[in-house]
Amino acid sequence: MNDFVKRLVELAIQIQQIPAPTFHEEKRAEFIHGLFVNEQLQDICIDETGNVLGRFPGMGEDKPLIISAHMDTVFPAETDLSVRRGSELIHGPGLGDNSMGVAALFGLIWSLRERASPLRGDVWFVANVCEEGLGNLRGMKAVVDRFGGDVRAYLVLEGLALGHVYHRAVGVRRYRVKARTGGGHSWSDYGQPSAVHELARLVVGLTSLNLPTHPRTTMNVGKISGGTSVNVIASEASFDLDLRSEGKEALAELVSAAEKLIQHANKPGVKVEAEVIGQRPAGEISVSHPLVTLAKECLHEQGLEAGLISGSTDANMPLSKGYPAIVLGVTTGGGAHTTHEYINTTPIAQGMNQLVKFVSRVWN
Repeated sequence: MNDFVKRLVELAIQIQQIPAPTFHEEKRAEFIHGLFVNEQLQDICIDETGNVLGRFPGMGEDKPLIISAHMDTVFPAETDLSVRRGSELIHGPGLGDNSMGVAALFGLIWSLRERASPLRGDVWFVANVCEEGLGNLRGMKAVVDRFGGDVRAYLVLEGLALGHVYHRAVGVRRYRVKARTGGGHSWSDYGQPSAVHELARLVVGLTSLNLPTHPRTTMNVGKISGGTSVNVIASEASFDLDLRSEGKEALAELVSAAEKLIQHANKPGVKVEAEVIGQRPAGEISVSHPLVTLAKECLHEQGLEAGLISGSTDANMPLSKGYPAIVLGVTTGGGAHTTHEYINTTPIAQGMNQLVKFVSRVWN
């Protein structure tokens, strides 16, 4: 690793060592705020949502570029965040998703300072909250509400996405489905409805729905809970349901079908309710959009082929409103959202060069 990459990796590890589960990013935000102050950015603040913002001034009057990376992780605060270093791979929960992305904000600041020619517009650097899980993109929503469409573009950084260009936002609808019954004893009250059994039937019905492959559409029951004991007819149970699609109409049709099945699960002695616990709107920019073209060029110059893909990321918010936005990565790795997560240090130089070139040319 060269000195620049070493400095960036050490910063990513510093960030990773500060627990930041979704809704509890305060300590990491304070750390990032201090780094923004040290870098002498302007208009530094932590907004009401918990996002950290700072402005890198350009010399022109062009619209600003917004560069964001989410601070939160999927891991509870008590997670062991120990880091294990290898010659090329470094393991650590949350290191790639997304401490490496947050560190890249500073890699860009360092690199832009060394440029001979000034940028034609301001760059706002944002470390935002609530991207993961049930955060529901609350942090990025506040960013988009603040800047709106009067921007050059939104660039979202993801630590493990090098080689990919996310230009399509997958729409998501999430529910917590609950069933309640009278319950009882598994022997003496046999025949009375069980909340667990009723939800099991409902899950079978949901997973029997035919989903389109184009646009890609998916369904997942990610968590089931309920019941009291092995010999008790469950009086209460719940599951969390995740519905996704690349197409707005396909998602709407799936949502409608799922809600009908949930409604029909109600019957005498059984009450089933569904609460919306998350929504991520869909959107996209064309493969021929100048942002996508520029991103492909910057990757190609690093010897990398661009994979044009869709995903559920912070870019959902601006894309859903028709604002130009893409997601780019910093390096490669694996094991995201597990305690075995790792980054590959070798491609970091390519990833940062790609990002610097993209930012330098985005006003052309």
